[in-house]
Amino acid sequence: MARKRKGDPVDGWVAFDKPLGMTSTQAVAAVRRMFNAAKAGHGGTLDPLASGVLPIALGEATKTVAYVMDGTKTYRWQICWGESRTTEDLEGAVTATSPVRPAAAAIAAVLPAFTGAIRQVPPVYSAIKVDGERAYDLARAGAAVELQPRVVVVESMRLLGQPDADHADFETVCGKGTYIRSLSRDIAAALGACGHVSVLRRTACGPFHEDGAISLDKMQELGQGPALRSLLLPVETALDDIPALALSESEVRRLQSGCSVSLLRVAACVPLADIAADSIVRAMDGRRLVALARVAGGEIHPVRVFNTHRPEE
Repeated sequence: MARKRKGDPVDGWVAFDKPLGMTSTQAVAAVRRMFNAAKAGHGGTLDPLASGVLPIALGEATKTVAYVMDGTKTYRWQICWGESRTTEDLEGAVTATSPVRPAAAAIAAVLPAFTGAIRQVPPVYSAIKVDGERAYDLARAGAAVELQPRVVVVESMRLLGQPDADHADFETVCGKGTYIRSLSRDIAAALGACGHVSVLRRTACGPFHEDGAISLDKMQELGQGPALRSLLLPVETALDDIPALALSESEVRRLQSGCSVSLLRVAACVPLADIAADSIVRAMDGRRLVALARVAGGEIHPVRVFNTHRPEE
């Protein structure tokens, strides 16, 4: 018999503004405690030396984590010229030095090579698994780690400014799996320089943005109660790009029991032209998310069922 989870059945997302020095695991634990939630997870790791938007899923929202992790991220970050480091950021030991301090025109000239679909070798100090072991564990143990290049998508890259000769500030919009530390390493190499990430902040992660993120200090100030619960975003926040279908009570019951629903019935309320074949849709009972479902063969088939409570009207 499965052991019952401790905590309350809290469902929803928290746009958490992670501070420097905190791991993503520590952030999840802190938010889970504040809400006394039975279950929690996050929508994309941030290193301890990075701050910013860390979406944290509670309860049934954990079923939508993959949609956030697959979403677009925006980072504001800084290169410190002059030193290469083992971890490609401030944490690592210096491995090489250079007197080269690239000018703005030279930096701008190489950025197009780092935009679009590019091949990128992840940092050795990363969570990627090599023969079942995390790369950073192997690297810390002194093992030689060789990671293969991966194709990642950088939607945009721009130089924001140079506060001094030793630093340059950037904004990058990118897709899943992109490492900013690798970008700093490769941009420096393309300029004949050494460099590492000295500041890294995520300002957006999927549908979650910096202007709506809440700090741990603010959460602690609010305390555990209605004010804190008001910060909770709906489970379907992570699914904004997925079309919604309104279902009747009987159709909801069928999906929740694992049965399919006739597309022709639903088409009485939604034009068939708006429902693409083999697409994923959000099945809704009023404002309540019931399931993620796939449209195929004239039927709506449940893919992931949610057991959320009906929102108060």
